[in-house]
Amino acid sequence: MKIRRISKKERKEALQLVLDTFMEYEAPDYSEKGVETFKSFFADENYMDNLVIYGTFIDGKIISVIATRNNRNHIALFFVDGKMHRQGIGRRMFEEVLKNSTADKITVHSSPYAVEVYRCLGFIPTDTEQLTDGIRYTPMTYVKWA
Repeated sequence: MKIRRISKKERKEALQLVLDTFMEYEAPDYSEKGVETFKSFFADENYMDNLVIYGTFIDGKIISVIATRNNRNHIALFFVDGKMHRQGIGRRMFEEVLKNSTADKITVHSSPYAVEVYRCLGFIPTDTEQLTDGIRYTPMTYVKWA
């Protein structure tokens, strides 16, 4: 297993993993509008170009993706292939973000499905669940140097 930055030519494969995992585990908690809003991020080249995306690879295949924005202090995408859940891959991906971030805090807008995952990583909710353009999320923060 190897964790490294995703190249632009690998981005399509990485985003397919994100979309497939979202549709299986998260889309059931969203309205049709929320699903369409989520999918619309993929069409925004400027948004995608401003993400720092890492992937976990096994035998050359991407099995997880984590992407940050805002100088690596906000997690924008964090998905692990469902067949690989509960094997510590997500924790290793998050550790990669911590290693490469100089921010004191890491923030995320967690989907309802992932709130407990983020809690296990040390994130704390900073507000109640929100709803924006059909996307349900809980704002959470991890204090890196606490």
